[in-house]
Amino acid sequence: MTCTWLVGSSRRIGIKTVRRYLPASSKMIHAATGRNLDTASALETQCGAMYSETLSAHTTYHQQSSAAVETRPRVWLITGCSSGFGRRLVTSALARGDRVIATARTVDDIKILSSPNLNVLQLDVTAGFEVIKARLDQAAKIWGQIDVLVNNAGVGYLGLLEEGRSSLLEKQFKVNVIGTLDVTNAALPHLRASKSATVVMLGSRSAYRTERAGLGFYSASKAAVHSLGETLSVELAPFSIKVLIVAPGSFKTEGIYGQKFFTSNSIPAYDELRNIAMKRFSAVPGTQKGDPDKAMEVVVDVVKGEGKAKGRPWPLYLALGDDADEGIRQKSTKLLRHVDEWGDVVRSVNFDT
Repeated sequence: MTCTWLVGSSRRIGIKTVRRYLPASSKMIHAATGRNLDTASALETQCGAMYSETLSAHTTYHQQSSAAVETRPRVWLITGCSSGFGRRLVTSALARGDRVIATARTVDDIKILSSPNLNVLQLDVTAGFEVIKARLDQAAKIWGQIDVLVNNAGVGYLGLLEEGRSSLLEKQFKVNVIGTLDVTNAALPHLRASKSATVVMLGSRSAYRTERAGLGFYSASKAAVHSLGETLSVELAPFSIKVLIVAPGSFKTEGIYGQKFFTSNSIPAYDELRNIAMKRFSAVPGTQKGDPDKAMEVVVDVVKGEGKAKGRPWPLYLALGDDADEGIRQKSTKLLRHVDEWGDVVRSVNFDT
């Protein structure tokens, strides 16, 4: 039997290739997900199971090999470098001897000390795929490669869901979700050519701490970013491209609460709730406990397998901050409580056998 969609390209990794270089323990992994694939024919079922096995084995390979430190300089392409996490991440990567292509919608806003290992490039993540692709093709020619893509560019629009409507949701998703996917897709041909590539997705603890009036648009966009990262981790595994979903809590960065609360479509019924939400968000700046410099040092540690990440398995998720830790535990507890209390109902809707 031949699964041509698995081995049809020299850049794709077939089952035999994977088994040749994976550790013996990885070869014994059998992915149960293969049984859930479309069973239109025995051929499709068998191919699906083999592909699932490949992905599971590749995941194990990443976990076992993440401790290996890459010695050659890597080329990072980072979006949203004019401030916040992006600017700090550029500094951290350069300090490790790597090369960085720092991008922003306005190049003049990138205030970073010049370095022979730094190149700045204008990039608007909302410009559309074709424009972004041309920019990233240009970026890849600077040092002949892109090894690490960091989807950091983002914005947060605050507002109540009924008042902001789908128009504010669309505006929010255009930057945080559509822009992230366009940049990632434009970078992937270059990442596949790298011998050690990583895609970093800047999510947020707000993706799972959603029960806050006024945060719905932003939370939904970051939940979508997390979801995209999870799927990418499976789709990119055959190409030895690792995915890291960073979920920071509250950090003291510039302009993080710079967007004004949306009030252009005020509905009187929400006046009290809106005022409470606006006061809560306006009181946050300056009170954040998170140190963004430390946070980005950890991101570089993980990508390079150094420092605090040395000897640890590759994490698909990287939560940062004690409030991020608390948020994950609260969300997990809530979901587990639901299946504990409603488990008999949850499991009662299958066909009778």
